[in-house]
Amino acid sequence: MTAATELLAEVPPQLLPARQLMAFSLGTHILLVPLGVALPFITLLMHYRYLRSGDPVAGLLARRWSAVMAVQFAVGVVTGTVLSFELGLLWPGLMGRWGDVFGLGFGVEAWAFFLEAILIAVYLHGWRRLKPRTHFLIGLPLPLVALLGAFGILAANSWMNTPRGFVLNDDGHVVDVDVRRAVFTPMFGPEYWHFVVAMFMTAAFVVAGVYACGLLRGRRDRYHRLGFLVPFTAAAVLTPVQMVLGDFIARSVYHQQPVKFAAMELVWRTDTHVTEYIFGRLNSDGSVSGGLGIPWLDSILAGFRPSTEVTGLTAVPATDRPTPEQATIVHTAFDLMVLVGSGLMLLVLWFAWSWWRRRDWPRSRWFLRAAAVSGVASVVAVEAGWVTTEVGRQPWIVYGHMRVSEAVTGMPAETLWAVFAITVLGYVAVFAAFVTVLLRMRTRWRLEDEASSVRQGTAGTEAPGESPERHVPYGPRTERTPEGRP
Repeated sequence: MTAATELLAEVPPQLLPARQLMAFSLGTHILLVPLGVALPFITLLMHYRYLRSGDPVAGLLARRWSAVMAVQFAVGVVTGTVLSFELGLLWPGLMGRWGDVFGLGFGVEAWAFFLEAILIAVYLHGWRRLKPRTHFLIGLPLPLVALLGAFGILAANSWMNTPRGFVLNDDGHVVDVDVRRAVFTPMFGPEYWHFVVAMFMTAAFVVAGVYACGLLRGRRDRYHRLGFLVPFTAAAVLTPVQMVLGDFIARSVYHQQPVKFAAMELVWRTDTHVTEYIFGRLNSDGSVSGGLGIPWLDSILAGFRPSTEVTGLTAVPATDRPTPEQATIVHTAFDLMVLVGSGLMLLVLWFAWSWWRRRDWPRSRWFLRAAAVSGVASVVAVEAGWVTTEVGRQPWIVYGHMRVSEAVTGMPAETLWAVFAITVLGYVAVFAAFVTVLLRMRTRWRLEDEASSVRQGTAGTEAPGESPERHVPYGPRTERTPEGRP
């Protein structure tokens, strides 16, 4: 207790606003990451269906999703750039001392960003100007570039959790950097694949959830059915994979970061036959208040047998581990992530059972309600996962080598609070503009669909061969309307 009190007394006043600013910026940016990483893949799935079947509805959905992809990318550029500046301005101790070791990841992410910007621009421009096959092939690298960007970011983050690939000389300076070991750390593989699958799964649930809302409102046309089924099927395939990867990364944390694992599971003392707590709060004396305790389960989950020894928080000094409050935050976030994942798995099993029995999704409105909520729930799980990763590493910014308080800027706390307030206002404006643009796009598309339905009803026939781009007011135009306007 005395050591912890002394450490708190040495905490610089700018640490709290710097942490709050970084947490807000990162937590806001990550709302856009699933669509940024995975929406190109979902769009290309629908695009491929359009090319194979000639279904104009599939083409229309792909074209509209590509417009959303471009708008989302523009907003992501803003929030991602802010994070890049904050890393250097708020944490000069981290970047100044360790940049040579893990900076390659940020370089890879920057190259991926530029490539993605170019490919998105060409892909949007090509809807009316390129041959169908050529246009699709140009868009095909987009998911790979998104994976490359995730590679860079996760390489840097996994290094911060399990730093490798360097030597410290007598003065404490970094020498003999081994880039390969610095990139491919013990936590890189588990963290990367868990994150990537989470992004693809979340984006699929988000897109499917939008069309589930339409189905709930009685819009049972092919446009909404296809818009729901394609992304939800992708999510259904990825969800069980993610459950396996989630178990794998938890076991990796147990082996590579035992103190973080102790915080995730509220383990106070090193022991065997450890109780698993579902939610609950860790007290300063090591007891757990509230929650549901299941005897022996934590040891079984960690090592497949009750006799597995689990390291407790008290295995290291109080100054080298999360506080009880931080451990409670980590544990709650981890349990929330697992709870959401389990709920999504049940939803997927419901869908799979119905599809196996009747080749159709469940007709219950409760299923559509759950599907409509699944997108939001997935985003919550992503946020909870990042909280688990970052707060569980405390008090270290580079695990075992540099504390967060040692890396923080020397800028006055009052200035940082002012910057925090300005950032919040700026983000509110940016996200308000983002939502406004999406709502206007939705309204315009709906009006165009209604006008198209009236024309088809008047003619008495549908127009299955009509170019889907005629309905979309975005992108270059080369043809002219009967009135002569482009």
